[in-house]
Amino acid sequence: MIAAEARQPPAFLPPLSAEPDPPSIVVGVTHPQTCLVLKGRLRALREAGFRVTLVSSPGRLLDCIAEEEGVESVSIPIERKIAPIADLASLVRLWRLLRKIKPGVVEFSTPKAGLLGTLAAMLCGVPTRVYMLRGLKLETATGLKRFVLLAAERLAASCAHSVLCNSESLRAKAFALGVAPARKLHLLGNGSSNGVDSIRFSPGRSSVRARLGLARDAFVIGFVGRLTRDKGLPELARAFDAILRAEPKAHLLLVGWFDKAEDALEDGLRAHIENHPHIHWTGFVEDAAPYYRAMDVMVLPTWREGFPNAVLEAASTGVPVITTVSTGSRDSVVPEVTGLLIPPGHPAAITEAVLKLLHDPERRRRLGRAARAWVIEYYANGHVLGLTVAYYKSLLNLAPGESVRTAQVPQFVNPGRWRTAPAARVYAAQPQ
Repeated sequence: MIAAEARQPPAFLPPLSAEPDPPSIVVGVTHPQTCLVLKGRLRALREAGFRVTLVSSPGRLLDCIAEEEGVESVSIPIERKIAPIADLASLVRLWRLLRKIKPGVVEFSTPKAGLLGTLAAMLCGVPTRVYMLRGLKLETATGLKRFVLLAAERLAASCAHSVLCNSESLRAKAFALGVAPARKLHLLGNGSSNGVDSIRFSPGRSSVRARLGLARDAFVIGFVGRLTRDKGLPELARAFDAILRAEPKAHLLLVGWFDKAEDALEDGLRAHIENHPHIHWTGFVEDAAPYYRAMDVMVLPTWREGFPNAVLEAASTGVPVITTVSTGSRDSVVPEVTGLLIPPGHPAAITEAVLKLLHDPERRRRLGRAARAWVIEYYANGHVLGLTVAYYKSLLNLAPGESVRTAQVPQFVNPGRWRTAPAARVYAAQPQ
């Protein structure tokens, strides 16, 4: 039995039976920043008896997360953008690593690591190959770039035995785009790759407002994530100017960093954010919990997601969320029950939804209470990570003659009483 520790999530499944050489799993992502979303997942696999190796481009977070989770780490430079020569070098390095480790299972995610990692694993003959689909970057691309990204997704999926999707709408979108056939697209439980620690992310006091010098009666609108175009920052900035004209006590709290990815913000918008007296941006923070507690409402006006962790964290903290009907984000809110859904790309919709919640404190409290209850019921990290462990065990303990391609895995479970006529519940704020 696994010894209980205060820092551990609830017990998962019994560990694999003791053996001289524990089954090995390689988990790979492109950028060390993404290692943050693997916290808990890596430890759960290790505690279940797997020997876990974490792979990403070099960076402090790779080493820190690996040490914290108690797993091995290997750094391999992987470019986020299309770079044929560098990509070939990364592919060779990944191939050499997998030949050395000889893992029984690999799980690669994020576009570039997903493509190169699953391809290297296929070339090495890794017996169980999983592509973790955390979102579709191609959704906001056009022209030749979209064609190339779609081809890369299809190739990554074809090299894998299974494609794990982060949300039901992501699975539906991947099927509609022909990323993989339905038999290959799997969803564990109700989605999310890690779930949320409802103890760490819980309602309570916070010193954030005092540190920012905000008045007690200030309205704080929050955002957590990368500060990029695809996250809807241009629309949020425009909406906030309108919100501020209607509600001078409003402040915008941006918990995140200016990502230098392909969807980076223009210099003019970045300067506007940095110099605005009512906009407060933090840069990267390792613990966002105190910042959620400082918010009256959180807004994620994203154009694409897999399943946004920030929404679950805010909901667990009792903060109502306004997000979009885009892929992935639509699954993170129960419309008019735990938050509001709006169309992406409409600053006026953001403005209207935010002002309605700011001016109705009882409604905010009601949504926040329901949001926390919903998260605890379906997205507690012990439950979500337990499904992950069970899934990988099922791939290693197949019936005689059963292949990974036909293995039965947990599928989506409709969260019954929470989902009531979504089409009729979507908040349809129209531009004025």
